[in-house]
Amino acid sequence: MALKGTLKDFGIAEILQLIGQQAKSGVLHLSSKDDEIHIVMSDGNVVSAEYAGRKAKERLGNLLVRAEIISRQQLRTALEQQKRSLRRLGDILVEMGAVQKDELRQMTSLQTTETVFKLFHWRSGTYAFEPGEVEYDPETMSPIRAESVLMEGFRQVDEWPLVRKKITSTAMTFERLRELAPEPPPPGPGAPAQPGDDVDAAFDAFDGGGAGGDDASGEDALTRNDRRVYALATPGRPVEKIIDLSRLGEFETCKALLNLVNQGLLGAIPPPRRSAAASVGAYTRDWRERIKEGVARVLATGAIAAVLAFLAFQANDRGLSFADPGAGRVLRDNGAHRFVSRAELARLRGALEIYRLEKGEYPPGLSALVETGLATPADLKYPWSEDYYYRRKGEGGYVLLPPAE
Repeated sequence: MALKGTLKDFGIAEILQLIGQQAKSGVLHLSSKDDEIHIVMSDGNVVSAEYAGRKAKERLGNLLVRAEIISRQQLRTALEQQKRSLRRLGDILVEMGAVQKDELRQMTSLQTTETVFKLFHWRSGTYAFEPGEVEYDPETMSPIRAESVLMEGFRQVDEWPLVRKKITSTAMTFERLRELAPEPPPPGPGAPAQPGDDVDAAFDAFDGGGAGGDDASGEDALTRNDRRVYALATPGRPVEKIIDLSRLGEFETCKALLNLVNQGLLGAIPPPRRSAAASVGAYTRDWRERIKEGVARVLATGAIAAVLAFLAFQANDRGLSFADPGAGRVLRDNGAHRFVSRAELARLRGALEIYRLEKGEYPPGLSALVETGLATPADLKYPWSEDYYYRRKGEGGYVLLPPAE
């Protein structure tokens, strides 16, 4: 089956559904900008997925290190052995005694699902399915049905906006507002087993996580995920580290944090200003690169603005003056002010975008930029004597103009 094209014409959901329905085996290659992902399919089921190229932190070995299952030195030793033997990294780590098979199975599944779910936020790219027989280790990876991937992927896309309203940054930390009641005793020997190793069963259990309520009685309904995340949410530990240690994935960890905040068990502490641009959620990560580019532009325009500021300082307070001493007439031109204000407007627009990324909307007024530390009072009028004109539009945009002088 030859299957290739662009994601604008044929989305990831349709691709996985088609491969799953026809129970095909092979490798699905997907590419978008600098990202490249390879998904291994066996009889229509997902058995492996990983980034290629620069996404090294998403690879299995680094996931194990960040989860504090193995040390960085143990990973280096295993990678050296892998180069010589060409064996699977997981097999080498198990043989070394650095990781247990159950832990390896859990982290392999987590790496696969986290990688696949990121694809649901891609808006462009190309794909190509290469059919053929594939090999995988059933002892370290449970095949995941394409239908399960689709259901969970769509659920995350729907619920991420609600989670991000309170869990706004991977750099934010938490304080414990009250202690968590002891966990109820486990069911007796005759009770049905809880979903654990079976990844598909775990998908079915995700809906029971709940978003939580505001009343204390809801604490009885806290899930195992909630309790696990509460134990990891120690003072000063950022969301990013909690995600790594929980081994639940980004979405499930952030959803548990939201539930704990709603229950009044945890209080969210905003990150330092320099870290506030690290937005949570797979589909917000593209903005990091845009912010970096924006900061570089702001710094460049700032240097130009400094030179122009000197020129403006030499000008008259309300414009360049051209006087005729004999006639007593003075002509004024605000051209220098307008020229300097272009750089200031660009800087304010950059601050407005950062505010929107952090708060989810543009500010009601420019004074909000001062309150959040993104601008100073002087920035709101320089080089004019009056403030810049700003109005937030109802449909989500804004109007920013120099004052009429």
